Amino acid sequence: MTKSWATSAGIALSLALGLTLSGTAYAGEIPTNTEGGMEQSGGKDDGGIYAAARITYSGSVAPNGASGNVTSTDVNWNPPPCWYAPYLGAKDFKKKMSKDIAGQLNTPGIGSTAGSALTELKRHYETGYGWSDNPGYEDYNVDKDGEGMFWAGVENPNEPDVLKRSSCNDLPFWVDNGEAPPPRYEEAITPQILAALAYQHMQLPDTEVTLAPEQTTKVNLPTWAWLDKAVFDEVRATAALNVPSFNLQTTTTARPVSLALEPGTDDAVTYPASGECVINDDGSIGEPYAKGKANRTPPCGIKYLRSSGNGTYNLQATITWEISWTGTGGAGGDLPDGTFGNGQAVTVQEIQAVNR
Repeated sequence: MTKSWATSAGIALSLALGLTLSGTAYAGEIPTNTEGGMEQSGGKDDGGIYAAARITYSGSVAPNGASGNVTSTDVNWNPPPCWYAPYLGAKDFKKKMSKDIAGQLNTPGIGSTAGSALTELKRHYETGYGWSDNPGYEDYNVDKDGEGMFWAGVENPNEPDVLKRSSCNDLPFWVDNGEAPPPRYEEAITPQILAALAYQHMQLPDTEVTLAPEQTTKVNLPTWAWLDKAVFDEVRATAALNVPSFNLQTTTTARPVSLALEPGTDDAVTYPASGECVINDDGSIGEPYAKGKANRTPPCGIKYLRSSGNGTYNLQATITWEISWTGTGGAGGDLPDGTFGNGQAVTVQEIQAVNR
């Protein structure tokens, strides 16, 4: 059996079964990883394990499986578009697969190519028909039920590129309990993949910089800007995949490290000149204005050189967050820094002079 046949069979399988682990989750059905909210998990009934591949998200995450508001500073970094994960035990897999293959083979008008691929697919799982790096199975491995699971591809519903999203299209494969998937399945779920998914769903808090003067300032008057430590702190998002004999969990943590100010007009200068205010030793950014500081240059702030007229300037305050993660088995590491910013309206008035 050749790999090209496996590709054809995989295409036929996708058409026949919609095998992307999406759809309503009930016994024998392929589950989605995000549908219906963020509190999802596997389970079992008299028919066996179901909803096995669901990833649950908790902590500071966007609702209903949506992407969060973090923008990676690395333009070349993206969350995984798909991955392989535990799907069903042997008996449930046989029930699902054999029923769907039989239904497709009996579909009126099915083409010869699709029909041949489905017939070979049936042989692959029923009579041991395989190839060098992917041996077949006898009766869907039913005699090993409870000793492992079939794994299958999962699409990331937040990946916009359909080709990338559907690229984990190898046929479902068996993995014994306690064993790692074969090395050729590079996209097999790992703590690092979970960490990247938690990053994708992470929701950072809105940040409004405290200004002095507040909202309305004067031309050529330094405006102080700061963020108290109490206003923002570390943010955490957790992703977990828990099925019998296979449990992974990671927590992705975002820690604020700097604040960038963009005045909303070229007629302004920033303090410091780079516009980036670094975090202080106590976790705050900038310095609160207080009486007696009028003649000082703010460590973090803006000076507008022209009036905003009848309108306002849109001050953009963007925080850079340092992202790291820890996971099952002591795994951990860093992910690209993330940013999230808010705009706030600033009115700039001319200083009125009195003529005598």
